[in-house]
Amino acid sequence: MRKLSMEDLQRDSVEDFKNKQKNPLVLVLDNVRSLHNVGSAFRTADAFAVEKIYLCGITGTPPNKEIHKTALGATESVEWIHVPDTLEAVEGLKKSGYQVWAVEQAEGSTSLADFRPASEGKYAFVFGNEVFGVEDEVIKAADGVLEIPQFGTKHSLNISVTVGVVVWDVLSKTLAGKALS
Repeated sequence: MRKLSMEDLQRDSVEDFKNKQKNPLVLVLDNVRSLHNVGSAFRTADAFAVEKIYLCGITGTPPNKEIHKTALGATESVEWIHVPDTLEAVEGLKKSGYQVWAVEQAEGSTSLADFRPASEGKYAFVFGNEVFGVEDEVIKAADGVLEIPQFGTKHSLNISVTVGVVVWDVLSKTLAGKALS
């Protein structure tokens, strides 16, 4: 075994990436304070060819050197939009045919382990503020709430980790569903 070089990986150029078909997943960042978390969400969105990121409320927007520090250029490849109000973004996504899921610890939530996305579905996932989580009105407007099972002493994961866990879990399930059909 040997570690692959950048040449071996044959990554798309930014222009090629922008023109390729994306996975029908949208990330909605609900008043995320940390610019490093925003940058990490961009990098994850690039890695998994996510369709778009909605930066809502106080969430920082590119260009920003703190976002760039963790995004490593993914702000150039991933489509994004700033929407002042998260609820407005959620309502717009629902009207466009997306199922919207808040990622939160909430009464009546669905464990991510039990979540079964449709292989042809369009999904938007809302990730909340580092202290306050997803806004209550956004949770009420969502089609459902996903919760990542946790087994330790802490009650939450960093948003950057949460984005990666959710996107990979959903994408791996949809890809497996497509392979079976």
